[in-house]
Amino acid sequence: MSAIIFIFAPFVLALLLALFFRGKSSVSKFVSLALFASMLSFSLDLFTKLPNSGYLDLGSFLAVPAFSFTLSLQVDMLSTIMLTLTSVMLILVAFASWSMKNQALYYSLLIFFSGAIFGVFMSTNFLWFFIFWELTLVPMYFLVGIWGAERRIYAAVKFFLYTHVASMLILLAFLLIYKEAGTFDMTLVKEGMLLSPVLIWWLLFVGFAVKMPIFPFHTWLPDAHVQAPAPISVLLAGVLLKMGAYAMIRMVILLLPETSQQYAWVILTLGLITLFYAGFMALYETHLKKMVAYSSISHMGLVAIAISTMSYAGLSAALYEMIGHAFVIAPLFLIAGFLHHKTGSWQMGDMGGIMQKAPYISAIFVLAGLGALGLPGTMGFVGELSILISAMHSYGIWLAVVALGSLFGAGYIIWTLRRVIYGEMSELVAKTNFKMNIFEFAALATFALFIILFGLFPNILFDFLNPAFAQFTSLGGAL
Repeated sequence: MSAIIFIFAPFVLALLLALFFRGKSSVSKFVSLALFASMLSFSLDLFTKLPNSGYLDLGSFLAVPAFSFTLSLQVDMLSTIMLTLTSVMLILVAFASWSMKNQALYYSLLIFFSGAIFGVFMSTNFLWFFIFWELTLVPMYFLVGIWGAERRIYAAVKFFLYTHVASMLILLAFLLIYKEAGTFDMTLVKEGMLLSPVLIWWLLFVGFAVKMPIFPFHTWLPDAHVQAPAPISVLLAGVLLKMGAYAMIRMVILLLPETSQQYAWVILTLGLITLFYAGFMALYETHLKKMVAYSSISHMGLVAIAISTMSYAGLSAALYEMIGHAFVIAPLFLIAGFLHHKTGSWQMGDMGGIMQKAPYISAIFVLAGLGALGLPGTMGFVGELSILISAMHSYGIWLAVVALGSLFGAGYIIWTLRRVIYGEMSELVAKTNFKMNIFEFAALATFALFIILFGLFPNILFDFLNPAFAQFTSLGGAL
């Protein structure tokens, strides 16, 4: 099947669902699941076709040769991994959204997002990449603005403005690349062709740092997470933030390696600040979902630290942490949203003793929390350990300070478990029915399975991740 179908067919399908199936919620659910499953099948099939090095050409479309404006679709191991992660997350988000209101419009926006994000990961033309990058903002704006909480409009506008302004920096960098290299094809551009690589590096770095996000460009995310419905928080943390990290690796590190080496200390410094600042904020927080949001930002600090090493081990560890973070943070957001829906409160002080009323949901929350703090046997442990090793190998023993981030994680996770899951049952919890839809619980159980499976057998993932950075093999390997 042609790759372009998975980009433009979702746009058409989303429009049809929104216009003609408003009263048929079951249709929109199953259409979206069928589409996301076909996307997953397509992504997995790409692994069998990838060359040993370089890109797999999936075709060129809509060519305007005079401006180098051709939709070139090419994938390598890095982009194929991101396509697979996105497909899995979309399927699980669709299940987690089973009880959402106004489902035809909701699922049509999810479908629209799927087409845009597939365009981001498959396009190797800078301009088309930018178009798809911007298109991802549209459904996310409405998903937060329509289905969010009380301050949803404020959060949606803030999210859109922050990320859109950052996108203007990215577009300026792309135009400079075209002016200096004479092409928008990222596979043909080398750093040596550019007259102002430092300026381009800073424009791209800041633009992508906002999307990741890392300190001090993170302030839009806590508001977006708190106001967004829980499944959309999962999509934000599991896919949208990873889009920023993917672009950071693809266009900052791999496209401009010499300039990145010169400014690696900037990425490292901001990564360390993000790790500890967000960890402290999570430790201080009493709002359950905001605590999870700051935990998410803290983990993206780890990703930034790993990226700054510019090593084979570090980049593989960063990619593993990106996937592990998606699977660990998702059940925390989903259960936080579920508890708020049932109790009507976000405050941890209003909860307590939920394990007695909802043992299975509580067990998954505990597992995900232990994964977030890096307990051995979970994905969180492997990700943090591999980042710690690669950072110490690149920068020296003083980077053992990264391990202190786990102390913050242990603090805010254990304190949260004590106040929310265990302890004396509050009156609010005692009178609440915590029954969950079977489809929503299936999504939680799947995330829990991934946390354990890839935590106990990390080589299953690393065997795919390591070839994505074959050009760094001289600098050492990952786990």
